[in-house]
Amino acid sequence: MENFYTLTQVTTGEQVIDKSRFIGIAVPLSTLEQIEQALQKIRADYPNARHYVYAYRLHDGFIEKASDDGEPQGTGGRPVLDILQHRNVWNVLLVVVRYFGGILLGTGGLARAYRGTARQVIGEEKLIKSILYKVYMLSVPYEWFELLKYQFNQHTWLIHKEEFGQVIKLLVHVPEQEAELFKKWMDDFTGKKVHYEELESVWG
Repeated sequence: MENFYTLTQVTTGEQVIDKSRFIGIAVPLSTLEQIEQALQKIRADYPNARHYVYAYRLHDGFIEKASDDGEPQGTGGRPVLDILQHRNVWNVLLVVVRYFGGILLGTGGLARAYRGTARQVIGEEKLIKSILYKVYMLSVPYEWFELLKYQFNQHTWLIHKEEFGQVIKLLVHVPEQEAELFKKWMDDFTGKKVHYEELESVWG
């Protein structure tokens, strides 16, 4: 499964075109329930707008949808969804709120306005790469602890939990494409003196 991009926080952008105000709001989320809640909040935060055009993509199940919300078909939701697809963005709801300024923009003008607002909100500098990690539980004798911590840091293998008992339990996240390298490295480096168990895969 290939990596994708997402957001870590709500981002916004705005432009005025021929007196119409276009406000873009991008919300990171991961479920359909969160999308409905976010749409209700945005409608409450920006009352009395003419249109709430939106698109979203959810990586779990590869679900995507676009809505023109009363604009001519294909002039709102589709251009917004195009931006998310082009930049390989998932787990984001992108809403463009329009306050009508009294001047008709035409279908081409509308599509450019919605696409331009979406592009402004989903700037590449705001995106983070989401990586699929394989999770391992390690049982580490105390004499190996500091050395392994140092080596993991050199490899950017991430320790997410440390639990101290008779041995030290480490929860380690390894990029999936490095999983075989990690297992071979562990066996070679420790002479199989450190036991590890492969758990689930997670996006991070």
